[in-house]
Amino acid sequence: MKIYIAVDMEGVSGVNSPEHVKTDGRLYAEGRRLLTREVNAAVAGAFDAGADEVIVADMHGGSNNLLTEDVDSRALLLVGAPHAPRFPFLDGEVDGMALLGYHAMAGTRLANLEHTMTSAAWHSFRVNGEAWGEVAIDAKIASEAGVPVIMVSGDDRLCREADAFLPGVERACVKHGAGRQTALCLSPARGNALVRETMKRAVLRLKRARDFVLMPEAGRYTVSITYKFTPDADAATARPGARRVDGYTVENDVSRVSDLYGGLWSEYGETQAVH
Repeated sequence: MKIYIAVDMEGVSGVNSPEHVKTDGRLYAEGRRLLTREVNAAVAGAFDAGADEVIVADMHGGSNNLLTEDVDSRALLLVGAPHAPRFPFLDGEVDGMALLGYHAMAGTRLANLEHTMTSAAWHSFRVNGEAWGEVAIDAKIASEAGVPVIMVSGDDRLCREADAFLPGVERACVKHGAGRQTALCLSPARGNALVRETMKRAVLRLKRARDFVLMPEAGRYTVSITYKFTPDADAATARPGARRVDGYTVENDVSRVSDLYGGLWSEYGETQAVH
């Protein structure tokens, strides 16, 4: 059984501030340690349940956030950004995907470090009129590869969001949001234990029942990005097929959400401040 773990950083227990997740942040070294330990807990849980192979994809910012030498040696580590496609090696050979250390979508009240893709440039992201965050975006990309999301971790707002898009997904709630830079966190030891047990349960369930749901197909997707600054919307309007809705919002129609990567968010990459 092959498991793919997509790793973000804001949803890790103990992480609460942009200083934890920015490469020049005064708490970044601590953030990296907390992230690496939580990743190792997830990897251990997958192997506890009988996984044969685990890929860990470091998806936060410009990647290279994990302490490479400390990552569980049984895992394969995907580093480097931007990725094109978004999730290299995510294909029909992968049995299940986990979204580890994820955060709630932009504008979620009391969510810790909430944003969608880039807090520097995007105000909101909608698909067919519905607000989506990174859980929905990445779960949809996985679905288009035929891979179900079996487990998520993050704060309580993130877990509620996952419930709405992925009914029945296994969840590890490692902290409760109390504001954008405030959270009530489990200790790293308790958070790691919860992540390990949740991952183990998810993989065992996948092996037994394979009852995790793929996000439904819509056939056609109208994607709207509302930018924080009009120059970004000006630039987005120049793309083929783009429609300007208002001063800040641009729409495009696509047949697959995975087609968006390198398209509607082609400007999103290492130069964008994601925190």
